Amino acid sequence: MLFEVWAPGAGRVALQWAGDRSDEPPVPLQPAPGRPGWWRAEAPARDGDRYAFRLDDGPPRPDPRAARLPEGPGGPGAVVEHAGFAWRHPWPGRPLPGAVLYELHIGTYTPEGTFDAAATRLGHLADLGITHISLMPVCPFPGTHGWGYDGIAPWAVHEPYGGPDGLKRFVDAAHGHGLGVVLDVVHNHLGPSGNHLPEFGPYFTDAHHTPWGAAVNLDAPGSDEVRGYLIGSALGWLRDYRIDGLRLDAVHALHDDRAQHFLAELSAAVDALAAQLRRPLFLIAESDRNDPRTTAPRASGGLGLHAQWNDDFHHALHTALTGESHGYYADFARAPLAALAKTLTGGFFHDGGHSSFRGRRHGAPLDLRTTPPHRLLAYAQTHDQIGNRAHGDRLTAALSPGLLACAAALVLCSPFTPMLFMGEEWGARTPWQYFTDHPDPELAEAVRAGRRREFAAQEGGATHGDGLDADWPDPQDPATRDRCVLDWAEPSAEPHAALLSWYRTLLALRRTHPALTDPDPSRTRLTHDASARWLLLRRGPVHLAVNLASEGTSTIPVGPAGASRFEAVAGWPRPLHPEADGTLHLPAESAVVLVGDGAADGVGDVP
Repeated sequence: MLFEVWAPGAGRVALQWAGDRSDEPPVPLQPAPGRPGWWRAEAPARDGDRYAFRLDDGPPRPDPRAARLPEGPGGPGAVVEHAGFAWRHPWPGRPLPGAVLYELHIGTYTPEGTFDAAATRLGHLADLGITHISLMPVCPFPGTHGWGYDGIAPWAVHEPYGGPDGLKRFVDAAHGHGLGVVLDVVHNHLGPSGNHLPEFGPYFTDAHHTPWGAAVNLDAPGSDEVRGYLIGSALGWLRDYRIDGLRLDAVHALHDDRAQHFLAELSAAVDALAAQLRRPLFLIAESDRNDPRTTAPRASGGLGLHAQWNDDFHHALHTALTGESHGYYADFARAPLAALAKTLTGGFFHDGGHSSFRGRRHGAPLDLRTTPPHRLLAYAQTHDQIGNRAHGDRLTAALSPGLLACAAALVLCSPFTPMLFMGEEWGARTPWQYFTDHPDPELAEAVRAGRRREFAAQEGGATHGDGLDADWPDPQDPATRDRCVLDWAEPSAEPHAALLSWYRTLLALRRTHPALTDPDPSRTRLTHDASARWLLLRRGPVHLAVNLASEGTSTIPVGPAGASRFEAVAGWPRPLHPEADGTLHLPAESAVVLVGDGAADGVGDVP
């Protein structure tokens, strides 16, 4: 077997066996011909054999490209023979257009917190009607439980979840249910615990500053190899694990001043792999820049990513539902229904205008005629938007079932690619809080202190007590993670069961009514009344009416006389038909989906 490592500053490199082979002598590596900084050696090995590298007779360090770290971050790697896994289900892939994503955290989706335990719940997701599971990061991180964004080995899989074979079994089982799998990967930083990459080479640079310290080296000397390291990892997930797409964490924190941006290079490599494998592959960015170039084609100067999260939609919807106005919600809270209308028809709310939160202009206009709406993801809740609240409270903690139903309808009837957060479909009451499991006492205390400062600074924190000494959730307390585990008894009990049925109904409508996945932005129209708090969204012949008011019945002009041409195909708490004069009388905190017969399509539309 060939062992290779990039260590441009080393004078000597040796392969050090570990585990059952720890008594065997080291194997010296030789400089690789024609590859400056690379070392290589052939040595007999098989799946599971443990090994590390020693640089200049120093302590053994894990292979930066190890596919398995059985002893966790910082420990020796283990050989993984990907070709030896027995896949059961042929998979042609599922493309992004028409998709519905479901964000899922392996460690809290079930009490066991493993790939195999999560796989037993895949039938629920298939019955629900989603198309792709979006896994939060699964690379190795300290301890057993955590969010996963402090991983240190982007080629490996967290051992407590089940390691590489556990991930493959999960993906294979998902494909057997007809579900695609998206994986969240973190290229903008790596966690500190067990991170020995700087000993191997210039993986980081002080030329740029990030919230996590030195930036990943994408443009300084040595960056060719660092870019190749990250791109190789990304292609490995798609090829060796049969993942269908990647969600790229916080791409605005990828500092790169080179002529070809790292993301353009990555998207070109993924597109080439898709052509080679003959199945669709895609990249979804998390970006706060509101920059149309993120998803614009590379040929026209864009980065060529296939989609991006749209926090503007979330913020507009959140303020319309909750009335919150602190922090980044302030710009949206001034006129929340107007903000929601703007995002539903134009994509971005911040499209070059002033952002009070940032104290400057922000974003650029997005032309939905050239950027298909499916390239934006729409959601009412995500791990970030819940978990970065001091007490990790979901919308369920503040909203009635009726408003939760309205939120679901606006997400699932939007022109964008919808995404749900696990448990949202039944109004889960379990919180989603920030939790870690750092074994290093100093790092653990630093995390505690950092979160206390963040929570104390949040507006509205006084609801739960003030200051650094308030009773904030302790990220290091195992009870914090345990509180976040989904309660699978909830979906069969009311009011959860009714909300789950509503989600299933809406997802079925997306499958049966092509207008709900129509990419033509001219077929989406919206009217609203801010004072009465109702909104009417038209997607061709499909009309969604919601009344967000806490009391009173709203009269909504759906169409002219002869409105019997509309059929009420779904409603919360029940379907309601328009009157003969074309008006719909919609009670507070309720929603109705109407379908016209064609003649009613577009009646009364306001551009």
